[in-house]
Amino acid sequence: MSTQTTTSAAPPLREKGRTGRTATLAAVLLAVFVVPMSISGTAVALPEIGADTHAGLGPLQWVVNAFNVAFACFTLVWGSVADIVGRVKAFAAGAAVYAVASLGGALATDVLWLDATRALAGTGGAAIFSCGAAIIATVFDGPARARAFALFGTVAGAGVAIGPSLAGALVQGLGWRWVFAVHALALLLVLLAVPAVARAVPADGGSGARVDVAGSALFVVAMVLLTTAIVQGSQWGWGSPGVLGLFAGTVVVLAAFAAVENRREHPVLDLSLLRDRRFVGLCLVPVAASFGFVTMLTYLPSYLTAVTGRDSGAAGLTMLLLTAPVLLCPALAAKLVTRGVPALTLVHVSLGCLVVGDLALTLFSPDAAVLVVAVPMLVTGAGMGLSAGLVDGQALELVDPAKAGMAAGFLNTLRLGSEAIAVAVYGSALATVLRSRVEDGIGGYAGAAQAEQVAERAAGGDLARAAELSGAVDTEAFARFLAGSYDSAFHTVLWGLAAVCAALCAVIAILLRGGPAGSTA
Repeated sequence: MSTQTTTSAAPPLREKGRTGRTATLAAVLLAVFVVPMSISGTAVALPEIGADTHAGLGPLQWVVNAFNVAFACFTLVWGSVADIVGRVKAFAAGAAVYAVASLGGALATDVLWLDATRALAGTGGAAIFSCGAAIIATVFDGPARARAFALFGTVAGAGVAIGPSLAGALVQGLGWRWVFAVHALALLLVLLAVPAVARAVPADGGSGARVDVAGSALFVVAMVLLTTAIVQGSQWGWGSPGVLGLFAGTVVVLAAFAAVENRREHPVLDLSLLRDRRFVGLCLVPVAASFGFVTMLTYLPSYLTAVTGRDSGAAGLTMLLLTAPVLLCPALAAKLVTRGVPALTLVHVSLGCLVVGDLALTLFSPDAAVLVVAVPMLVTGAGMGLSAGLVDGQALELVDPAKAGMAAGFLNTLRLGSEAIAVAVYGSALATVLRSRVEDGIGGYAGAAQAEQVAERAAGGDLARAAELSGAVDTEAFARFLAGSYDSAFHTVLWGLAAVCAALCAVIAILLRGGPAGSTA
């Protein structure tokens, strides 16, 4: 498969030499490394954050959700802004915002402060991913671009893989605040490299067009409404006026967004991009990964600590079985493509791994040995890793280089937007099913009451505090009941995730049918 773009690309930077390109790639990859490391590492720290701040399930969920929602809201905006003002300026602004937000998170005194800093960090992370991918697409071409995007996927996978273990070690050794302090230090190094990046990127003055403020605002409002509806569904009730109103508002705002974008000379999203079904199909691959992999990345650590009794360090080490393939598989996929394996074949294999892996993860139980669940975790991780980076490069080959920032922004909007939605859906579904289990069984334990509050606390992974809150006479027996209820809810939600992945795989297969990515036929 050819790695050349199908449209005229910006001139590759040859006059600056390999040194300038290498420095640019290193700076972009370090920033890209921090973002997924932050997501996976924060998940491991959640139980300690909850215990330290005495946070309920809702505010605790928003430690993860605030980052993902902000990332989803602003990735598309940053991609469009980068094409207008310059990709290096937008990238540097995002790195600076992320560094400041991470420092604020390390100094947070309560969970609401932490939620706010995580939202700000998500805004910066959106610029890093969308502008970083656009910078790589601008600086490199041909086989060098393919190798650069393979590194992009590998480094993102490394962030995912190392995040849980590093966070577990930091939480046990120094406290959860250092999880965020490390991110700030890494982004400081990236900011020091920005002048070198600016020299390496050719003609990065931007188009000079005006930012689509109205379209950007409408898109952000739509994403906030949608994710808030999903997050609050389990607490307000899925049929409550508040949740139904949020969903209805999402539809109305998205319709207004489409109408505005069709009339803009420089829209935040050129809707003509969506007419290429193969581009859309490739952009949906990360959506399947969000439901099949990212949900496990976020909530499996809580299952390991709450149900199986592992501490944070042990949970982080166990998570390496899930995350290690994300580190190794992008480079493997790039090597297979260079040896003639069709990229779309690897995409389909990755999707199959997600479905099979999620189904096999139902082998998890309170007493399951690590060896029993090792293969399902590795297969699920491979489902994420085989398409990471590969999808980005293939999708951007289909797009006019002048719209590379916008296209990368759209791809990463679907990636992180779907992660926000998938994580919110998982959390709400788990809380809903767990509440049902607790309400059905709480009457069998003397003194136990407050089923709703107990279920909310248990869903956050703190079973010991939930048992104390219940007032049960025999707290140890009630804690075992909660562990069994959590285990049952976990398995129910897993079946649902596998079904969602299977449906997405079918849609993607239809969209990608009929020609290789990168062709214009």
